Amino acid sequence: MNKLLNMIVFGKGSIASGLIALLVVAAVALGCTCGKDFNLSNIGKDDSNKSSSDDSKTSDDSVPSNSVVEGLVKDTTAQFAEAIDAEDFKDLYANASSDFRSTYTLEQTKDAFKSYINKKSLVVPILKKVEDADADFTTEPSIRTERGIKILMANGKFPTKPYNVRFDYEYVMRGGEWKLLKLVVNIP
Repeated sequence: MNKLLNMIVFGKGSIASGLIALLVVAAVALGCTCGKDFNLSNIGKDDSNKSSSDDSKTSDDSVPSNSVVEGLVKDTTAQFAEAIDAEDFKDLYANASSDFRSTYTLEQTKDAFKSYINKKSLVVPILKKVEDADADFTTEPSIRTERGIKILMANGKFPTKPYNVRFDYEYVMRGGEWKLLKLVVNIP
């Protein structure tokens, strides 16, 4: 029994290893469940200087204006479009929060969006139209608190053609800036 378990867990059971890898990729592709049981134990270790007078930067006690949140969402979507187009997620990954990076590797992030990369000739032009569209927030951007950490939530859509770009992003304050924590993009 021990031998069978070791064989499955440590490499000779390629089906089990494949299923585990598929589950990890599916979790990333369907959106990190950062709002549910996400381990934010290392959050307090990052930059603690959060004061700034810039309008795009805010203390983590107040919700930024819709225009600031829309700017964040557009920047994230533009970085995502560039990553898909170049098939290289290094910049998007580097600009994400340390919490995101400690949860997912660069390769896992890229693998999660493999289907978008495979259809990039259709996806990238739609994503690039976000720049000229106005965000239609499903709910007003808001901040929720998880384990004492403020998390900015932004979800909604951009009315792009031929399909809307739906987004569900979360950000956490790091070094006086909102950094990506969750990235879910859907193009029907």
